[in-house]
Amino acid sequence: MRYVSTRGQAPKLGFSDAVATGLAPDAGLYVPEKLPDLSASWPQWAGLSYADLCFEFMRIFASDIPSDVLRDIVTKSYTKFDHPETAPLIQLDPRTYVLELFHGPTLAFKDFALQLLGNLYEHQCAGRKQTINVLGATSGDTGAAAIHGLIGKPGTAIFILYPDGRVSPLQERQMTCTGADNVHALAINGSFDDAQLALKELFADQAFRTTHRLSAVNSINLARVLAQCVYYLYAWLRLPVADRAKVEFVVPTGNFGNVLAGWWLQKMGVPIAGFKLATNQNDILYRLFTTGEYRVSAVEPSLAPSMDIQVASNFERFLYYNLGEDSERLRAVMAVFKQTGAYRFENFDADTLSASRCPDAEIPGIIRRVHQQFGYVVDPHTACAFKELSPERVSVVLATASPAKFPDTIQDAIGIEPTHPSLERLKELPIVKHCVAASPQAIADFVVKHTV
Repeated sequence: MRYVSTRGQAPKLGFSDAVATGLAPDAGLYVPEKLPDLSASWPQWAGLSYADLCFEFMRIFASDIPSDVLRDIVTKSYTKFDHPETAPLIQLDPRTYVLELFHGPTLAFKDFALQLLGNLYEHQCAGRKQTINVLGATSGDTGAAAIHGLIGKPGTAIFILYPDGRVSPLQERQMTCTGADNVHALAINGSFDDAQLALKELFADQAFRTTHRLSAVNSINLARVLAQCVYYLYAWLRLPVADRAKVEFVVPTGNFGNVLAGWWLQKMGVPIAGFKLATNQNDILYRLFTTGEYRVSAVEPSLAPSMDIQVASNFERFLYYNLGEDSERLRAVMAVFKQTGAYRFENFDADTLSASRCPDAEIPGIIRRVHQQFGYVVDPHTACAFKELSPERVSVVLATASPAKFPDTIQDAIGIEPTHPSLERLKELPIVKHCVAASPQAIADFVVKHTV
């Protein structure tokens, strides 16, 4: 299978090259040249373990990696999850399920893709006899998961930018207390969007990017989204057959990558009824899907910090399909948005997507309600998804992080302080971070000094 840029001005690549490149040279995002039809395949996959399902799915896309090698990479990627089902589907009542995506090494859904991506990078370094320097920006969970996918891997260095003071204390410790020589946590004086913008400018400098062998770990990387498709399919196959055609996945999201993965799966022939984007008070996606206007506003720090984002990187992939895979039209839209910070779509087609918004003031009450109603504890991001569940559909809420990562919010809401052994150990370790200006030049200077 070949991959093309959403902006249509970059060469087609195979899977491994698209993964290694990350952001396309024309500043677009790689997508499959044609989404495959899985209608004949998914009925044969029911009952597979998570790793086996992931292998069957990924080998359709990673056709340039020998099957035995890919199987080893995939199997290795899911050995650090602490639940036998990897992504357990928990039924709370006849119409409500929770898909727990926090049983990986950093207790967040990003582990599903980033454990796999880390092993893909390791395979590429060994096979090509090249080193690689991985850059990413995070609003909380991506950074920790990316770091833990690459800790100690030979031939790699990882640089993670995060907004200083705007991630939870435990999220910061997961990034800054590893003790690994190949890990560099860069605290910037700005928002996640500032970090992401600086990162994109670095990747746009083709000479710098090539010289220093840069690759992207954010959800702009194709492998991230493809790997996340698997847990939707895993959950959907475990639902009662009668519920499958009427299920709505409710997805806490800020950068659109998580919900895009499910939407892609639907477009590949898995008959999922719909998706609801659950945003926090940083609600650019909610405003888009309710008004048709995509407009940047100031980022407001919140109780659900991983969703404190205004520019949703993966929206470009959705827009590419929404515009009929017309790269010229997409370039025009993105140019206006870059220049003005806004774009109004006439007759915007939301397809099978809807959205909800949950401000900070409502999060503690939702955590209390869910605990009282179901005896179940949710983190602040997952709480946003519980704000509005459809009375007509079966809901599968994606639990994107462990409540133990946000003990203060949970304690304030229900009087219980959730803990996890891996997080308790971090409290005793020294924080090692580097304070860097949120400018491409400052970040580039740091990278040059620490590349492998």
